[in-house]
Amino acid sequence: MDNLFGDLRFGVRRRTRGGAFQAVAEYTGRWGWSVAVGSGQGSPDGLCACAATRCAAPGLHTAVDPGAATGPGTGFGPQAPELRELWAADAPVLLPAGRSFDVLDVPAQPGLQALVRLERMGTQVGPVLALPTGRLLFFVAAGTAQRLPELLYRMGWDDAALDLTCHGEGSFVAAPPTVLGGLGPVRWLRRPSRESAGCPPEARLLLGTLAYACHRSRERSAELAS
Repeated sequence: MDNLFGDLRFGVRRRTRGGAFQAVAEYTGRWGWSVAVGSGQGSPDGLCACAATRCAAPGLHTAVDPGAATGPGTGFGPQAPELRELWAADAPVLLPAGRSFDVLDVPAQPGLQALVRLERMGTQVGPVLALPTGRLLFFVAAGTAQRLPELLYRMGWDDAALDLTCHGEGSFVAAPPTVLGGLGPVRWLRRPSRESAGCPPEARLLLGTLAYACHRSRERSAELAS
């Protein structure tokens, strides 16, 4: 599994000076995503002051106005002087979920196993982020968060105790080259393409495989603990 990450190593802090502004220009100009400026240094324990069970931008978004995002349809862009200064200083880069995409959030190990299986089956997987908190984020079609209970029910996973959640409208996702606390940088495990950024896959195409991998991982952990 390690070689899937390439040079990605959780907990390794990398230099990102000057990279935030370039990343924002790519996200807004190339992929058509909205972007928000984060605040703080991130939470080294992965916990956040928000009410989310799992947070995809722990400790980085408590002071962010959900409407204060830059990008298509927001009325101002990354060239605005106040935003340019913030991102030139490598302020955290956040992607508001629920607009162009939602994000399925799973532990790294079962997420990697599911990713291998999906790609072997020929399933088109969208962008995938790796957080230094040990979580993988799979980009899926917007609206998934609201439909997740229904989707899990239809697939027979509604009664299973799965470490799987979905970030939708009102949530933020930390994006490269953001660094979380002392843990290290957020990295792309599968980078966006023009097709996957504009039209991420429907969650039903990935959810069954992700749920199964999370379930098996939980079972193995229970067996080892017994």
